[in-house]
Amino acid sequence: MQLGMWFSFLKAPLTRHAIITMNPLNLVKLTPLMDLTTGRPEVTVGLIDGPIAVSNPDLAGENIQEIPGSTSGTCSQFDSAACGHGTFVAGILRGRRSSAAPAICPDCTMLVRPIFSETASSNREMPNATPDELAAAIVDCIEAGAHVLNLSVALMQPSSKGEHELEEALDYAAMRGVIIVAAAGNQGTIGSSAITRHPWVIPVAACDIWGRPINQSNLGNSIGRRGLSAPGDSITSLGVEGGKLLTLGGTSAAAPFVTGTIALLRSEFPDATAAEVKFAATQAYEPRRTSIVPPLLDAWASYKFMA
Repeated sequence: MQLGMWFSFLKAPLTRHAIITMNPLNLVKLTPLMDLTTGRPEVTVGLIDGPIAVSNPDLAGENIQEIPGSTSGTCSQFDSAACGHGTFVAGILRGRRSSAAPAICPDCTMLVRPIFSETASSNREMPNATPDELAAAIVDCIEAGAHVLNLSVALMQPSSKGEHELEEALDYAAMRGVIIVAAAGNQGTIGSSAITRHPWVIPVAACDIWGRPINQSNLGNSIGRRGLSAPGDSITSLGVEGGKLLTLGGTSAAAPFVTGTIALLRSEFPDATAAEVKFAATQAYEPRRTSIVPPLLDAWASYKFMA
């Protein structure tokens, strides 16, 4: 059993005008919430992904901490797929607000716990990790003080042993009040995984700029009941080299929009419990669900509910 993620590179960067015109932040009403706050250092986001290019000048590098794993959290091969993906997701969460990245919560603290080994992108191999590595990474982030975890990964070829390990790690997150945001997966199927069907996890489906599910996004009963949809079609964020942008698609790009929203809500309402924040983000504005397609994230409605 392996964990895989799917992404594609766009060599020609989008113009700034195009990025502003089709801003995915407006689709999920994150812009007014981001106008209120850039996040607080006391709120900690755990990024379980590839290593990140901390030297990128458009990445808000302060308050980024590495949790040691089997691989380094800092890029050593700037052409690696793992490094590109990790830096891309980090840019959505912690890019500088002056950059072309979504840059949702640049002042929050980020814990980087790498699980994907660096491989050259030229060989087209997708980064992967074993389920016990993912379970260990979840526990490591929880014990290091994370408030919310971003899992831009998806289960492949599930086994009972691996599912048991993950279930224990996710149960631990629920017990400790650490919110888990996970990509729904990009096989274009209807179903669930050991991650997305766990009741504490917020599974995230990917949609286009008009809010319609993209073809490759997984959907299902558990995703529709407890999850959210977020932008995942041609999302532009940071590349590994300063000044170069990277555009990815799929649920791994959609998940950090939800993670960043939760980080901002926790920043604005520090006395709220994890359950209260999770409810506001997922259920407050659309409590009755009957579709396998989850509702679109509405960050401003979540904020108004908590306010």
